[in-house]
Parts: sequence; structure tokens; C-alpha cells
Amino acid sequence: MCDYLQIFVSDDDALLYVARQLSPGLGPRHIVLAHSTVAPHSMRAAAEIIERRGARFIEAPFTGSKEAAEKGELVYYVAGDEAALSEARPILEASGKHIIEVGEIGQATAIKIATNMVTAASIQAAAEALALVQGAGLSLEKFAEAMQENASNSTTLSMKLPKMIEGNFEPHFSVKHMLKDMQIANRLGLSNHLELGVSSVARDRLLEQMQRGHGDEDYSAVARKYFPDIRPTSSEEIDLELFEPRAPAAPPPEVAPVPDNDQANDVIHSFPESTEQTLPAGIMPAPLSLGPIEPAESEADLVGHSDAGAASPETTSTLSSEVAEEESQEQRGFFGRLLRRGSNF
Repeated sequence: MCDYLQIFVSDDDALLYVARQLSPGLGPRHIVLAHSTVAPHSMRAAAEIIERRGARFIEAPFTGSKEAAEKGELVYYVAGDEAALSEARPILEASGKHIIEVGEIGQATAIKIATNMVTAASIQAAAEALALVQGAGLSLEKFAEAMQENASNSTTLSMKLPKMIEGNFEPHFSVKHMLKDMQIANRLGLSNHLELGVSSVARDRLLEQMQRGHGDEDYSAVARKYFPDIRPTSSEEIDLELFEPRAPAAPPPEVAPVPDNDQANDVIHSFPESTEQTLPAGIMPAPLSLGPIEPAESEADLVGHSDAGAASPETTSTLSSEVAEEESQEQRGFFGRLLRRGSNF
């Protein structure tokens, strides 16, 4: 019945599923417009499914909130056959104010992901700035006023800052959808050997809110991290799983009191032989913190008596090298796990 079909679904699997379901009924007269923000390879796969039936496919992700859609102010990034684009342009103009032709299928999605990287980073920076302003005892409204006259202000900040200050996270673009886009961005970065540090941080902050049950709120809910009064009560909190849990510290070894200096020297000189069994392992940083590893107890604490005699240089050197080796191994293991986890997003 329809010559033109528009697909508005949220992720890669949904897009491919709908394309497969449409496929049997398609023919040369049909034009399918896909508006999802997905990985470029998923958009190409959807196009192949549609075009296999002789139909034409247009990639058309867009930017703009639901208010922009209601006002016909969306911006479309499009790719596909030029004749099909010309024919379908009136459909896009019904809800959009600008149509940007990009190139081949998959490239329009890359542009959309890139613009969302800037949007997510901007709101994350705004949340941190609000926290800093409040920490300095200043009015958050004054910061919003200052941003209105700042060269780095944007339509997004003008719209989001007042709502962030109010703690109003009614969804216009949800946490779960922005998180999905930042995961795609970081995978594209890895595939192109790019370090996307800012996008990685934005992804992690969105993931925190997703895991705390705020996935359906507006993505500006990243501000919750910095304002305890708008965060859920402790009973609603759930454990984050960004990193492995903190490893429990082994208790310090118990050493019997030393009655005289001769016996004290025996204890000190024999201690390095048991250091590997008794020193506590390096302690993992707390989740979401890349702070320094907590130091092991001092040598005097390990021996048990401050008046038991000074440790020999050989003992001190052995202890220092072993502790350093344990910390180095633990840090390598932690950052190795971090990098492996990052590659899965």
C-alpha cells in the first residue's frame, strides 16, 4: 500500500529485524528510509537486504529532540542513490529544516555518531562545571547566565543547563540511547586505532546512570553523579560493574614480642624469607577510581616493635623490591582488564 517506508528503531538488531520482515513485500517502486543511529556496517547490511529485492534504500539518521521533530526542525544526514534521494526529499522536509547529503551508505551514520560525541561531551563537561561552581559556593543560575554570553555556548547547553539545575531529567534523548551511540563511537575509534579519551569518559558516566536504573531518563542525568540531593536513596543504589570489586587486604602478620636485641636481629634477618607469604597483596583501586594503590604497612609495623632494632639495608632493599613488584603486577593486571573491558563497548 505504501511506496515510502520510514524505519524509526533504536538499535542495530531492531533495524536488521525490520528490514528482514519488510523484505518479502518490497519491489522496485519502494523507497525505504532508515533513520536509526547504528554502526555503519549494520546500516550497510540493512541496505543490502532491501536492495536485494530491487527496492531503494536511503540512510537518513537525524539530529534534534522530540520538540524539534514536532516543529519540523530536524537535521537529516543522508546517503544513498541520488535519484531516490531526490524523490524522497519531500518526506524528509516534512519534519526537517536541513538535509545534508554525505556520500555512501554508512558514512551518514558516521557523521551522526561524530556529532553525538560532541553533544555527550558537552553535557558531561557542563555537569562537571556545575559541580565545581557549587563547590565554590556560587549560584548555579549565575553559571547558566554566564554561559549565555560565552562563546562556547550552544543550543544544547541553553536547553539542558536549566533542566540540569532543576534536576529535571524528563527524556528528550535518553541515557540508554546516548550510551549506545558512545559505545559505537568507541568501537569505531578502536577499529581506526584512535584513542577517544573524552568519548570514553562520557560513555562510562552514562553507563553509571544506566546501571543505577536511569536508562530512560534524559542523558543529561549524568549530573546525578555530582549532586547527591538528586540521586536515589542508598536502598535504590546497585553495585556498578565497570571494574572488578576491591580485593580484600590480607591482615598484617603477627610477630611475637622480641625480648632482647640478639633475638630481634634473628627475627629481622629471617623476615625476608617469609615476605612473599605474609605481605598483603596490592590493593585494587575502588570502582571508578584510578587513584594510587594503597601502600603496604611499614617495616616497623610488620616486625611488631619499634625498639626491636633497625632493619639491615639488605632487608629494606628486599622488602622494597618485592612490594614494588607486587604493585607493578597488580597495576598491569588492572589496566589490562580495563583495556579489555573498554574494547567490548
